[in-house]
Amino acid sequence: MQKTLAILFLTLQSYWSFGQTEKLTYKTISDSFEVNFNSDNFDAIFANFSIEMQKALPLAKTKDFLRGLKQQAGKITKREFVKYEQTYASYKTNFERALFAVNISIDDNFQINGLFVKPFKADDLPIIRRNTTKLIMPFNEEWTVVWGGDTKEQNYHVENEAQKNAFDILIKDNKGISYKNDGKTNEDYYAFGKELIAPCEGEVVLVVDGVKDNLPGTLNPTYIPGNTVIIKTANNEYLFFAHFKQYSIIVKQGQIVKQGQPIGLCGNSGNSSEPHLHFHIQNAEDMNIATGAKCYFDKIQVNGQVKMDYSPIQNDKVKNIK
Repeated sequence: MQKTLAILFLTLQSYWSFGQTEKLTYKTISDSFEVNFNSDNFDAIFANFSIEMQKALPLAKTKDFLRGLKQQAGKITKREFVKYEQTYASYKTNFERALFAVNISIDDNFQINGLFVKPFKADDLPIIRRNTTKLIMPFNEEWTVVWGGDTKEQNYHVENEAQKNAFDILIKDNKGISYKNDGKTNEDYYAFGKELIAPCEGEVVLVVDGVKDNLPGTLNPTYIPGNTVIIKTANNEYLFFAHFKQYSIIVKQGQIVKQGQPIGLCGNSGNSSEPHLHFHIQNAEDMNIATGAKCYFDKIQVNGQVKMDYSPIQNDKVKNIK
């Protein structure tokens, strides 16, 4: 078997277009494929092939391919719908020893008429220009955007593919200062310990907790985001929150959260010099392969004025409208 495993079985169906939301029929078939693959039930996978597929790839060849794939990559440990490519539903698929795009096509009789496995690449991800999900700000009270916008002067994140549209947001007083006293402790900072909330309904797909909060002015480059939550929206947008306070996250991986639901407290963990919220949207869970999307909020107050469908920029004072 070739190491790349770029194997195209067969597609015996005309092309059509889809929205980028997984259809129930594809979910059912792909779930069944994963269960049968992991349990070595290759006969059941073959039985779910269309007649044309079975003729083109007899049982013996099907078993050889699936055994070889499993020998090289191991069991499937995680699978995520990414997009449609022609008649195929494409899944980012984590195996025990490899990461592949597993593409499955089904016919009108709900049988597999195409199966394509190839190494997963960032190019396989759909590009999201901006969010289509309606969002509220991920906090209560008025906060100030210290990094945000489309230029390097406004937003140092622009040079990072995943974070290029990110915001760093904190709380300042009427003198433009983000802390009281001498600012030597996290508790001196107005943002520290403030409640962070879900901007929309979605599924929590990643939680990282337990990273210590830094002393103000120091950084922890070992795990740059620090304590982290990622929420996946119904439109496959990944909302990335970083730098939570240690042990403050109150949601769990797999949990469905509602808009406005508390998720944790603002902290100073990770590569952060003072308590603040880092927030951005990307097109995949993994920041190492993701591309960022521009973030617009549905209806918020900006510098005392109501803004609709607005993407904040540096120095904007922003809050939700209740």
